[in-house]
Amino acid sequence: MDTDTAKLTWLKNLYPGYFTLTMGTGIIAIAMDMLKLPKLSDVLYAITLISWCALLGLYTWRLIRFPQVVWTELINPRTTFFFFSFVAAADIAGILFHLHGLNRLALLCWIGALLAWMALLHCSFSVLTLRHAERNVSVVHGGWLMCIVGTQSLVLHGVNVIHQLGDYAAYMMVGIYMLWGIGLILYGIFVTLFCYRIFFLEMSEDDYTPLMWVIMGAAAISANASSALALSDPIMSDLATFHPIVDIVALISWAWATWWIPLLVVFGIWKHFVRHIPLRYEPMQWSIVFPLGMYAVTSYRLALAAEFEPLHWVSHVMVWVAFFVWCLVMIGLFRRLVRQQDAKESP
Repeated sequence: MDTDTAKLTWLKNLYPGYFTLTMGTGIIAIAMDMLKLPKLSDVLYAITLISWCALLGLYTWRLIRFPQVVWTELINPRTTFFFFSFVAAADIAGILFHLHGLNRLALLCWIGALLAWMALLHCSFSVLTLRHAERNVSVVHGGWLMCIVGTQSLVLHGVNVIHQLGDYAAYMMVGIYMLWGIGLILYGIFVTLFCYRIFFLEMSEDDYTPLMWVIMGAAAISANASSALALSDPIMSDLATFHPIVDIVALISWAWATWWIPLLVVFGIWKHFVRHIPLRYEPMQWSIVFPLGMYAVTSYRLALAAEFEPLHWVSHVMVWVAFFVWCLVMIGLFRRLVRQQDAKESP
């Protein structure tokens, strides 16, 4: 290994799903805006864009400098779905652009996310079909459901930018409903495999990772996407007939996401307080922040769609829970960066 490569070990080993940092920060910014906290929302909006641009630069550099490493992660069944965090991050950034009146940038984000989604979807399932040598359900983990998060994020952001397409808006709305359906079907497939693994197969302590929170996050964003469709103009009269189904799916998905929260908390307590596994910062912990923030946003939007006032209180509580967890994880990130810098400077 040459000197330059040794210095860039951190880049070579960079977690492929770090866009969850952008996702987690952005969704809390959106939640703060919904709850009429504009100053805090603007600060998180700035952090979201900074992290997004920084990660785009880092991952581009990583692809140029270590293309074989990136390719290996892309064709590995255990890591291929991490790349969908780029899709969701682009859509979250696009939603924030839309909220701040930058509609053209918002549309470009949606188009870029859609193109990346199409490429990654067929790549990842080709990997499962052709490169899955183990043929073992033990490769299934919560990170696989990042695929559903990316899919439903296209629905969420799509209803924001559809008006920019003019006469073609009806075609796009049909596509958005198709994406919504694909996301639900994929969720049903993946969550069945995941539940089979954790309930009936042997699990080690290392298998209980923060990625398990993506199970809840995927259900929450599915409920949010359903509520967004229910509140939007269907444009085509035929699509309006789907609204009762969409409303039911929104409520069921929200209830399913709610069911997961206590169980995931129990998993964390068992791992860190019963089994005494030290709690240290790891990039996967951003996969906890996003589901919590998405749950807060989903509760707020479902309260509007279902006209059920108590859900507003749920959203108010959960947004502060999400923000508190965001602060803890961000502190952990800064502490790690400081320790790494000190290690480099020490003789």
